[in-house]
Amino acid sequence: MTTQKMPNAFQRFTHRFAMMRSVSAFLSIGLHRLDTVVLKVTKGKHTVAELVGLPMIQITTIGAKSGEPRTMPLVSLIDGERIALIGSNFGQKNNPGWYYNLKAHPQCTVNLNGQAGEYIARETQGEEREKYWQMAVSVYGGYALYKIRAAHRQIPVMILEPIK
Repeated sequence: MTTQKMPNAFQRFTHRFAMMRSVSAFLSIGLHRLDTVVLKVTKGKHTVAELVGLPMIQITTIGAKSGEPRTMPLVSLIDGERIALIGSNFGQKNNPGWYYNLKAHPQCTVNLNGQAGEYIARETQGEEREKYWQMAVSVYGGYALYKIRAAHRQIPVMILEPIK
């Protein structure tokens, strides 16, 4: 059962603005930093991206190279107990750092709606990947543009499943 909320008209409008190449270039550098500050100020309750209808989690991974914990806010897709993450990196040349962290160390901690939980990550393929890719594009159309910009690589789709 999919539990993902669809964006309203205002949110779709702001998404179109965020999809612009110059805006997404700025967001790729600054959004996670700004979200980190807003999360601290709101005691982990809100992010900037959340205000425009993008569902957010805070994820703590173990650095692939450093071995140190890394926490950052990420757009997520909620599908029952599963959480999907799209490694678009705003359509940039490389996959995002968190992707490499999860590939090296699949266990992670997720904070969702103020509740922390332990998850295991895995990369999707085939029909499962397509299902989550289509879900992502329906929530944020910018992913379709990022796919064009990152045509040299397949944008990874990671699934986080709770450890029970």
